[in-house]
Amino acid sequence: MIIFIYTTLIFLYLLSVFAYIPGLNYVIGAMAVLALIMSSVRARGLYFISGICFLAGAIFLFLFSSKPWYSILDHFDSMLGMLSLFLFLPFLNSIVRVGHYDTNLNSLLRKNVVQVSHLYKRSFLVSHLLGVFLNIATIPLLRNSLNPTLNQLPPNTANKFLSQSLLRAYALCLTWSPMEVMVSTALDITGTNYYQIILPIVLIVIIIAGFDWAISKFTYRHSSLSFPKAEQVAGAKIRKKLLEMMFMLLVIVTLASLIQHFFQKGFLVSIVLLIIPVSFLWAFIIKKPKMYLTYTIPHWKERTRGLSNYFFMFLCAGLFVKLLSLSGKLSFLQDAFRQISDQTLLFYLMIGCYFLVTSLIGFHPLVSITLLAELMAPVLPEVSSPSLTIVLITCSLATVMYSPFNLSLSILADLIKLNPFKITYWNIKFSIFYMIFGIMIAYSIHSFL
Repeated sequence: MIIFIYTTLIFLYLLSVFAYIPGLNYVIGAMAVLALIMSSVRARGLYFISGICFLAGAIFLFLFSSKPWYSILDHFDSMLGMLSLFLFLPFLNSIVRVGHYDTNLNSLLRKNVVQVSHLYKRSFLVSHLLGVFLNIATIPLLRNSLNPTLNQLPPNTANKFLSQSLLRAYALCLTWSPMEVMVSTALDITGTNYYQIILPIVLIVIIIAGFDWAISKFTYRHSSLSFPKAEQVAGAKIRKKLLEMMFMLLVIVTLASLIQHFFQKGFLVSIVLLIIPVSFLWAFIIKKPKMYLTYTIPHWKERTRGLSNYFFMFLCAGLFVKLLSLSGKLSFLQDAFRQISDQTLLFYLMIGCYFLVTSLIGFHPLVSITLLAELMAPVLPEVSSPSLTIVLITCSLATVMYSPFNLSLSILADLIKLNPFKITYWNIKFSIFYMIFGIMIAYSIHSFL
């Protein structure tokens, strides 16, 4: 039942994007309420607490809005695009598993590694490449792969190694990934095309990765290890798999950019529409359509059942943000952004501080960026640019490395049995440097143009 409700809600939302049907918005709202009720029973932890807080705030705002009760059904749509990506991503995850791209990349971890600094670079690279396709599943997968080797190190050193190499690589891979919801959301907020920001974003990622590798080389310069002997995988096979993955990513990006250009429906929706057909096409290309179908359907069902945390929190957050923006209570914050909008560097730094504060008090970056879009609404027509998009992407995704409330950090903290705030302490200085560097690059581009 819950799979049917979630899928129907997203299907109706996508239908509403491309076709105007009178009353459809209220049907979507009714399905959203049903999904909210169903997910509330299954939501847990911070997602449930955050959702309850957002829902309470939304109800309070609605009660004082003097609007008819049924109008609340028209305010659930702001987060449905993000949820649609979560719903369809398992189809892309599955092709990576069926094609054994993950195991071939993992073999990079087992080839000719002697120094800990070498292992850091190797794990960084593998995490970076797998993260584009497997998303959050990359972290437990690589932690399990690295664990036998890291047992040779002191526990604190091993935990710090994992916290830095995996989370930093994961955050940087999301920074340029067209499949990352923060990237597509930032593009849609500013009306920017992916090809306009990809070169500076990749430049930022390369420089930050090089800086992190230099730090790791100095940190682990006296540490060596003996890697357990493992199955040897031919280098040619690894290269072939890497090229296939990069080609698949290029196909998705190109087609999504074309859809965005011709239909003007946003980059996020364009990516969502492509995931399933491209994944099935790729299964035929690698001659594993039956295996893919056999694996992906159960995997998709399992992942969809596990989306209750996301559906509950984001539906509540979306309702709250929509009602808050309509209430006019954001006017004082909107005034603050408006007053400094013509001071570009200060404006960008204010955005960075906004993400830093909201991530440390428990806001998910998806909620933060949606609320920020409302705060910047009065000045967006004047400030929207590729440079602003770069700031939104780098500052929002830096939270992956340090926010104790972020899913990636929480999963890793649970796996290594460590206080999340300890990982925050290890990564927050690097994260702030990353945000400032991204802001300075964006400001330089803005000044040059």
